[in-house]
Amino acid sequence: MKKLLTTLAATLFAVSVSAGELSGKAPDITLKSTTGKNVRLADLKGKVVMVNFWASWCGPCRQEMPLLEKMYKDYKDAGFELLGVNIDAEVEDRDDFLADTPISFPVLDDSANLASEAFDVEAMPSSFFIDKDGNMTYLHKGYKPGEEAAYIAQIKKLLAK
Repeated sequence: MKKLLTTLAATLFAVSVSAGELSGKAPDITLKSTTGKNVRLADLKGKVVMVNFWASWCGPCRQEMPLLEKMYKDYKDAGFELLGVNIDAEVEDRDDFLADTPISFPVLDDSANLASEAFDVEAMPSSFFIDKDGNMTYLHKGYKPGEEAAYIAQIKKLLAK
């Protein structure tokens, strides 16, 4: 786990923002949410899903979180689901951040890095878009202000299918 965190931290500083098309089925992950409920990705089939990997120590993650909350509220009634997958080793760090930045979408605990490894996460934040059939369609690594427009374009495109 420490190796993964070190790799992610190094990648965060070494990789500029990038995005690209994906294909293939999304990994069938099940993680516990901050509410104590297990959330299984495969159970969300029929919805457009954004899986956003983030950490409290990641500046761009902290910056994009309020924007993700707005997107979630704007599109959830249209069939969009957002899963915030937190990789903090210490849940207290995550909980402290969420106390200051309240959000309504599910936040899942990946402190054991099982989902991060299944998705082969290389940068923080990383956002994977999954279509209604459970197929990965798009990956966005990193975040810079204004890039939420690309997220919204993906959401609209996938909801229209």
